[in-house]
Amino acid sequence: MKKHILCLGDSNTFGYCADPSDCADGGCRFNEDERWTCRLQAALGPDYLVTEEGLGGRTTVFPDPLHESMDALSVLYALLKSHEPVDLLIIMLGTNDTKERLGMNAACIALGMDRLVRKAQATDCWGDRAPNILIVCPPPILPLMEQAECGVPMGRGCVEKSRELPKYLSATARQLGCHYLDAAPCQFNPVDGMHLTRQGHAQLAQMLAELTPTLL
Repeated sequence: MKKHILCLGDSNTFGYCADPSDCADGGCRFNEDERWTCRLQAALGPDYLVTEEGLGGRTTVFPDPLHESMDALSVLYALLKSHEPVDLLIIMLGTNDTKERLGMNAACIALGMDRLVRKAQATDCWGDRAPNILIVCPPPILPLMEQAECGVPMGRGCVEKSRELPKYLSATARQLGCHYLDAAPCQFNPVDGMHLTRQGHAQLAQMLAELTPTLL
């Protein structure tokens, strides 16, 4: 059986494109040659199976009062069990947790990740191996987000909180025995300041393609 990698994330795992001119198809979602998950699959080859589970707006554990089913915690068990056995779970979340209406600071967001990871570790989906989880800290939100149209519902303080996430998420990874990767070098677009560009997807895929085989 192939090594199964499950990628749990938000719109940056879904492949949302905020700038249609940056997408080969001119749409709002990067295609299968552009998304980091698909590029990771291509780089790793036929002995691996990379599965996308990306949802725009998804948080770690915090329900969104404006949209239903946005917290990963409420769907985690079903996702893990439907894709078992899982050899590696990659979690890249945190950007949406910074929304002002959720009222969480960076430390609380990391506590949300802690709860999510512990749920994953306790789920019987790992076959004959120990839980194997990689936490990816998303790049910090760019200040221009506050001037973008989407920045209004995101609210205040998102930029500052996102900059603090690496400190707290790296500590969470160490405490829980997880692998950790900081995706800060990956490019966010100059349209909304919080979504990966096509180059950003390629950068993240390359980082993960180099790291992933060492984790399996």
